[in-house]
Amino acid sequence: MYSESDIDGAVAAGAITREAATALRDHIALSQSAPAVDEEHFRLLTGFNDIFVSIAAAAVLVGMAWLGQSITLPLAGALVAATSWGLAEYFTRTRRMALPSILLLLAFVGGVGAAQVGLIVINGDALEAWAKLHFGNHPEPVIGTLAAIIGAVTAFAAWLHWRRFMVPITVAAGAVAVVGVMLAMVVGYIPHAQDFIYAPILVAGVVMFGLAMMWDASDRERRTRRADVAFWLHLAAAPMIAHALFQLLGVFDAPIGVGMAVMVIALYIAFAFVALAVDRRALLVSSLAYVLYAMYSLFQGAGAVELAWAFTALVIGSALLLLSAFWQTTRAHIVGLLGGLANRLPPVGTIVHT
Repeated sequence: MYSESDIDGAVAAGAITREAATALRDHIALSQSAPAVDEEHFRLLTGFNDIFVSIAAAAVLVGMAWLGQSITLPLAGALVAATSWGLAEYFTRTRRMALPSILLLLAFVGGVGAAQVGLIVINGDALEAWAKLHFGNHPEPVIGTLAAIIGAVTAFAAWLHWRRFMVPITVAAGAVAVVGVMLAMVVGYIPHAQDFIYAPILVAGVVMFGLAMMWDASDRERRTRRADVAFWLHLAAAPMIAHALFQLLGVFDAPIGVGMAVMVIALYIAFAFVALAVDRRALLVSSLAYVLYAMYSLFQGAGAVELAWAFTALVIGSALLLLSAFWQTTRAHIVGLLGGLANRLPPVGTIVHT
């Protein structure tokens, strides 16, 4: 499977003409009865060799981590990070393999973070004594600062990886690390912050959603790597928004009544409106568990105790299948309600290139 950016790369290299690339895109859109922009393509596999290389790379990384920790704990993460970068020089930069590139990026970022955690662990006694000397029985600021440092260094490492390899998921990984810095500082320096931690998570999710929309707006027809970056940002932002919002509402804190169930379903419909407008499905997937629980509660309240989950699965599954089947038609109506804002969203309908 070839991505839009691969086709553009072939045009730039002179392997195919721009007219041939246009004809290929239009043929695929016609054969699938859907424009490419509506399919949310992202490269995960270019062939079974991606899986083969990923398994082999994972084995090498596990071996390096094991060797490193047998010497000293921080070395495990450092070796994983260094090995991941070295492997990426060939499998990402030269071979441009999708799944191994994602695995190696995550291993690199995780290795950088693990190396820092290892340093803290082996110096734990000294750090604990220092924190107790300066902060008494309230070491939260020290813990928050250390966590923020880990997040900041990890985010910087992700930025360096992006500059070198430009793997689309890297921007989302860096953004999540930045969110980790923010949350660490909030929890570390604001007393009892854990009691309202979902509020800053919600804010962070909305900000990340806005960042994803900026990347999307720069490639409305989703032909380049920028659309792939936006995909991963949406995938990271959606659970922050959905889980934080529903947790703030206390959906799982106690059995919900009819009013709360209706509110959850109404919010899911609102998420569907947003998903259709921006042509991204991540919000619908991230909030699915909550609407399933709400619908189950409604059926259970109506007396269908034994078959509540069966009815819930049938109703929600059927609704999502219908939405998928009529995604383009429904989206055309939704975007039509947005006026001038539609000019900043992915185009509606089959794209005919000229």
